[in-house]
Amino acid sequence: MIDETGTKLFHQTMPFTERLGIEVLEHGPTLVRSRIAWAESLCTLGGVLHGGVLMSLADATGAVCAYLNLPEGKAGTTTVESKTNFVRPVRSGYATASSTPLHAGRSFIVVETEIRDDAGKLVAKVTQTQAVL
Repeated sequence: MIDETGTKLFHQTMPFTERLGIEVLEHGPTLVRSRIAWAESLCTLGGVLHGGVLMSLADATGAVCAYLNLPEGKAGTTTVESKTNFVRPVRSGYATASSTPLHAGRSFIVVETEIRDDAGKLVAKVTQTQAVL
């Protein structure tokens, strides 16, 4: 089921996510989940969802997770580091990202994101550091 409030939050704060067609499934401080549908226009040759698309999905999902874990009185975050391990391709269906906070400090928030395919198989694992603004 689509989380309409979360999807609106993504699209208003990161218009690029609307252009990609990212939908939010769930959003809260302990877990943010979103997905993107496979589309030929988002693929490399051979029908594989482009790695940059998967990284954009992870970055946006992780950014909202970081934002929802901001220390009191802080305005936002920005990605300062992101590490992605690709495990398998996505050739159809959806890629679904799940982000959880690993560390929520005063200066930095570290978020881990797993991307899985429709069969629940791990597609990519992303660790990102967000600087607190």
